[in-house]
Amino acid sequence: MQLQVARIGKPHGIRGEVTVQVLTDAPADRFVPGTEFVVEPVSAGPLTVESARWNKDILLLAFEGIETRNQAETLRGAKLFIETEELEGDDDEGWYEHELVGLEARVGSQVVGKIAALHTMPVQDLLVVEDADGKEILIPFVEQIVPEVNVAEGFVLLTPPDGLFDINSDDAAAGGPEGNA
Repeated sequence: MQLQVARIGKPHGIRGEVTVQVLTDAPADRFVPGTEFVVEPVSAGPLTVESARWNKDILLLAFEGIETRNQAETLRGAKLFIETEELEGDDDEGWYEHELVGLEARVGSQVVGKIAALHTMPVQDLLVVEDADGKEILIPFVEQIVPEVNVAEGFVLLTPPDGLFDINSDDAAAGGPEGNA
């Protein structure tokens, strides 16, 4: 199985470098010269890292064979993957998005939706729960709110604070500042 570690953004400069949206918690280990990535779409890869450097908070990568801005532009939006066999031996303290997507989201014994995605953020990660109406609810992925993740039995247990599932509803919006004027 493959694990997505980045998405290529826009070109940077004229020598073929690209900006990268990092989707891994170990960029220093993943983006080293000589690393080869499986690419989606397949027509864009495989790609081998020639150099990696940080420009403020943005990772810039150069790939072997990509020497101009025009060549770099053809990579925009491509997804970079590694083989998960490389991950053996990692600790069991976290979960990857592919392990969580599709799990039932439960509050007590009640199913309130399914996990649709995991957004990795600088401060804390967010689970995206899709409820029965197709509405997405963002849940902070912290132990106080998500005390149990049971991949084997197919569920995530949530203990949300009051109002978390109502915060983006039409009823809550109607009672907002505009409705009280």
